[in-house]
Amino acid sequence: MEPAPADKGAGRESRRIRRLRGYLAELRKRLPVRRRLADGLEHALMSTVAALAAYLPTQALGLREGFWAAITAMAVVQTEFGATRTTARDQFVGAAIGGVIGVAVVLTTGQHIVSYAIAAGLSVLAAWLLNVATAARLAGITATIILLVPHPGTTAQVMMLSRVFEVGWGVSVAIVIVWLAERLDPRRPD
Repeated sequence: MEPAPADKGAGRESRRIRRLRGYLAELRKRLPVRRRLADGLEHALMSTVAALAAYLPTQALGLREGFWAAITAMAVVQTEFGATRTTARDQFVGAAIGGVIGVAVVLTTGQHIVSYAIAAGLSVLAAWLLNVATAARLAGITATIILLVPHPGTTAQVMMLSRVFEVGWGVSVAIVIVWLAERLDPRRPD
């Protein structure tokens, strides 16, 4: 069966994007050490500030496992606001998909290894079907957390809501930190 013309075009575009990412990675490796140090320090500072700002108020916000907010903020921070926004979307959408599917599977089949396999697979597939394949990995990770991480004294539903809120908080903080950093950067053109 011959792929549809649109599918061929999408495949070509995907290959082109992968090739451009490779070129960009090579260009970054060729930057002088001084430039890499400056960029690395900037990224490290933004990431650390975002992680701390995401973690510190979690208890006051009623979030049970604030470390997820810090981890999410650390994962979301990029050196450009556009990239941060895209990563933030993937984190939040992936957590929501994996959380909902994880809870649905627990409620329908119980919590065992087969349920985990079903939830992880369905979470990744759902992200692809919803056209957010970049969130698939996070969807599978969230389903893994819901089904494999012990959460005594709480239900899978509470665990899912907590995880989604923690991720949402971490995402929000990371976006604000990177947005502020871009606005305050004296090198930024007006």
